[in-house]
Amino acid sequence: MAFDLLFSEKKLGALTLPHRIVMAPLTRSRSSQPGDIPNDLNVEYYKQRASAALIITEATQISPQGKGYAYTPGIHSPEQIAGWKKITDAIHQQGGHVFMQLWHVGRVSHSILQADGQLPVAPSALAVTEGQAFTETGMLDFETPRALETGEISGIVDQYRQAALNAKQAGFDGVEIHAANGYLLEQFLKDGTNKRTDRYGGSVENRVRIVLEVTQAVTDVWGSDRVGIRLSPTGTFNSMTESDPFGLYSHLIEQLNPFNLAYIHLVERFGISKEADDNDFDFVHLRKLFNGAYIANGGYSGETAEQSLTANESDFIAFGVPFIANPDLPARIQKGAELNTPDFDTFYGGDAKGYTDYPALKS
Repeated sequence: MAFDLLFSEKKLGALTLPHRIVMAPLTRSRSSQPGDIPNDLNVEYYKQRASAALIITEATQISPQGKGYAYTPGIHSPEQIAGWKKITDAIHQQGGHVFMQLWHVGRVSHSILQADGQLPVAPSALAVTEGQAFTETGMLDFETPRALETGEISGIVDQYRQAALNAKQAGFDGVEIHAANGYLLEQFLKDGTNKRTDRYGGSVENRVRIVLEVTQAVTDVWGSDRVGIRLSPTGTFNSMTESDPFGLYSHLIEQLNPFNLAYIHLVERFGISKEADDNDFDFVHLRKLFNGAYIANGGYSGETAEQSLTANESDFIAFGVPFIANPDLPARIQKGAELNTPDFDTFYGGDAKGYTDYPALKS
């Protein structure tokens, strides 16, 4: 199959990218302890994947309070900034581009992961009802979080602002606001997790407020053309529900348009392939509503990616799991080469096995 659009040049905000294959954020839980610091193994991992048109890093804690998983990196200490600087330098030396994904997990955490054993925070005191927290001492049941006071929310916004400043110091090309997959910002967005009665809860206009405030803070640091946002309108991961996702996300995107963001990154499906999709949500409507680039994410192959671009349903395609096992994924797709098989047992935690030891194509 010819991949004429997939391998064509395209602007993304301030950047001009050589093709349309984006590396999606991928939590791998391999940052150094203590301190959640990016290390030399992480440098090699990202360097190997620098042929992506754009790398969006694994979700990165904006503060100690934002941590929800063991061995994940932060961007809130000098040591973390220095560790990330080695990574951005390595990617740039290979001619690549990289955005940092800014992350606060909210309730998807545990007091053992929090400073001074504090409870995780959330818009409302509602616990995650599926899965367990991944901690340095093993898997633990989720706790009921503490609902944030209205006066604390400006401090959360400040955490995003400072993290954006730190990411700039670490040499990134831009940042992505993580407002998807059941983490703090999505907990405010969706009515299944937001039961507040103040100006951050109730109506759609109130529930989107914190996302707009965070977007303002981050674009004040970076400028609008180096900021994107990730959304998952139909996502149920981490016990998420929403009674009217189409209405909520249509309104949110209309409110995001005045910021002139570089892109929205939509999780269209999670854990299934594009071919097996049974989701009838109208993502094309959201794509038409937004005035910037649209990155589609969710089970795409090279063939379905080209079809999406041809149908003008997207501008870029983000690949996740294929990049884990195929550091040279763009070349493999372009040449029609066989893909390596991912080792699911090594996705989270561990050492170089299943992280930096997947073979590239022989030249």
